[in-house]
Amino acid sequence: MSGRPPARDEIAGWVAYLREIGVRELRVVAAAAGPGAAARGPAPARGASVAPPVAPAPARPSLGIGAAPDDAFPDPPPADPAARLADLRAEIGDCTRCKLHGGRTKLVFGVGDPRARLMFVGEGPGAEEDARGEPFVGRAGRKLDQMIASIGLRREDVYIANVVKCRPPNNRDPEPDEIATCSPFLVRQIEAIRPRVIVTLGAPAARTLLGTKTGITRLRGTWQSFRGIPVMPTYHPAYLLRAYTLENRRKVYEDLLAARERLGPR
Repeated sequence: MSGRPPARDEIAGWVAYLREIGVRELRVVAAAAGPGAAARGPAPARGASVAPPVAPAPARPSLGIGAAPDDAFPDPPPADPAARLADLRAEIGDCTRCKLHGGRTKLVFGVGDPRARLMFVGEGPGAEEDARGEPFVGRAGRKLDQMIASIGLRREDVYIANVVKCRPPNNRDPEPDEIATCSPFLVRQIEAIRPRVIVTLGAPAARTLLGTKTGITRLRGTWQSFRGIPVMPTYHPAYLLRAYTLENRRKVYEDLLAARERLGPR
């Protein structure tokens, strides 16, 4: 990730998000010495509800996308993740593997840093994403940008992808056959990037990666694992826009703070 100082508009976005979740006062904390001090992100603000210390990730990953219990990604990570992603995109091509292709304008592959330590996974493209061919660029995307800025990162510092690469009709949840067809490409994106932490956005993404039927209300804020990678499920930005309560915004902020802390030193 880039080490450049955040621009004024990024700081303004972070402050705006903190105001939305009820923070009215910030305090300055001197940077701690030692490895990883700079990677811990902004100091918690007075008045913000902060998640408790994060326990180590489970030793055995959850059963996501048909994985066996010990089916962790092999080491070491790919030497050139950007090339791996480019090859995967070329392999997908003008995809007609499932019925979603019939209604799409553009296939939405993914965007961000191929070497990102933090990856966000949503369920599928919406109307603006379908038109532009980029994930999370509509209203929910702008909210996600605020969420990312609230933990001191930028959109280009992370990688963003979806379970399915084509827009489901009327923005419905992806159906099981569509997920079964498209999710292996998501797994290969994760394998190429090898992030330190994954944040799933909404129930379909969490259920797909974790192989669970548990609802997002129970899952969010609890550390899970996908093939050895820690996973933090949280609410989808579109849900936040629909249920725009202080409680929901604080919950998401706590989840993101936990993910930021879990990244550890560079």
